[in-house]
Amino acid sequence: MSEFVDFLKHKYAYVAMGEFKPGTFPEAQKLYEQAVSTYTKGFKGAYLLQKPGTDEGIAVIMWDEIGTMQDNMSEAYKAILDEMAHLFVKPPVTSFYEVNSEIGTINSN
Repeated sequence: MSEFVDFLKHKYAYVAMGEFKPGTFPEAQKLYEQAVSTYTKGFKGAYLLQKPGTDEGIAVIMWDEIGTMQDNMSEAYKAILDEMAHLFVKPPVTSFYEVNSEIGTINSN
């Protein structure tokens, strides 16, 4: 029964879309990975997407609940975000989304 209830739970995605100053995407990627590495409870995964040939990107961070992101905002996390802020052309656009469908490959061993 608990597996069925877990199946019904939806994840949430925090999405940030932004553009970095020319040539700074690699530095931003390093800082993003450091920030994500500070997450613990409720964290379900993260992706950093880069539009080919540009410094535009989308960060997608998966959470079990919206509130757990707030719980993970440690001093170390905030310091990394402060370090990253000057790399943006302008502040990123951010939103939360409920994950309504999740489709993946089936690993048949």
